[in-house]
Amino acid sequence: MYVAVKGGERAIDNAHRLLAHAPRGDPAVPEVSSAQIREQLTLSVDRVMTEGSLYDRDLAAIAIKQARGDLVEAAFLVRAFRTTLPRFGASEPIDTAAMQVARRVSATFKDIPGGQVLGPTFDYTHRLIDFLLEAGGEVAEPVRASAEDAAMPRVTDLLGHDDLIERNPPGDPDAPVPDLTREPMNLPADRDLRLQNLARGDEGFILALGYSTQRGFGRTHPFAGEIRLGEVEIEFFAEDVGFAVPLGDITVTECQMVNQFKGSATEPPRFTRGYGLAFGHCERKTMGMALVDRALRAGELGEEVKAPAQDEEFVLMHSDNVQATGFVEHLKLPHYVDFQAELGLIRQMRREIAERAAESSDSILKEAAE
Repeated sequence: MYVAVKGGERAIDNAHRLLAHAPRGDPAVPEVSSAQIREQLTLSVDRVMTEGSLYDRDLAAIAIKQARGDLVEAAFLVRAFRTTLPRFGASEPIDTAAMQVARRVSATFKDIPGGQVLGPTFDYTHRLIDFLLEAGGEVAEPVRASAEDAAMPRVTDLLGHDDLIERNPPGDPDAPVPDLTREPMNLPADRDLRLQNLARGDEGFILALGYSTQRGFGRTHPFAGEIRLGEVEIEFFAEDVGFAVPLGDITVTECQMVNQFKGSATEPPRFTRGYGLAFGHCERKTMGMALVDRALRAGELGEEVKAPAQDEEFVLMHSDNVQATGFVEHLKLPHYVDFQAELGLIRQMRREIAERAAESSDSILKEAAE
């Protein structure tokens, strides 16, 4: 129960003024622009776009600046803005096999058609603070390979050619496209809704669950079949012209995990899939997402469901950091009436215990006197 607080409106108005002033910091320090955030804090921008479910780098940069670098709050701002936008329909499924690849690695095969492309990565750095960044040192220009038109088929497609991995079920082109942002999710949820939930989920939560599957809390033994980063074309089917119209390109990260499956009475042993997709360069997020996606399919594949990452309700109902923030931070609101009730109950219980102790003591003294 909430109660009105005297003077609360004035205090809140002033808190808003303080909040508006706080992000600026020391006026003697040059103000950071949203363009600088967009171009130099790209991984933060990509995470906010993914968890905010809206591909807009400029908007994500403004949200990060407004939120003082709090990426959860920034994703909240982006989602709130998203609700004000008109919806025209759903785009055509993107074709990641036709991606203009900037990075492509596979842990399953060394030599793959189209080759491996290391691209920009922290994987081989020493994690040492680079003080030259503060000194404004020049960065060596990287060697850039010439654009090639060589085909880069997915590694899972190569395994599928020999029937060594499960096939993706064909989609129904006439089926309605589910949208987690417009309709509440009911359990049990289909895989498409689960993937939407994981894509919007908190990166830390998804990463921790994926890590748990590697520590024995799940029966998966994964291999990174392929991780690719690059640009894909977005198309929208325009009914008035009768064909798909290109809207532009977006950058996405895709991860396909390859997992063991011992088979069943009706299915021969073959590999199974775990899938992850996110806006921008979100490699860690998509890897964790692919691990959790596969873990959530345990029941479907006839495996025992006993680990947290395999529990659909536990995962899907606790992955959203915006929702989690609301539930946790509401505890900061005044709960005076509730607390007074609890306080009164505690005092009454203590009185009753004291009275019983006093009665017991009197009884013992009386018996001793007799």
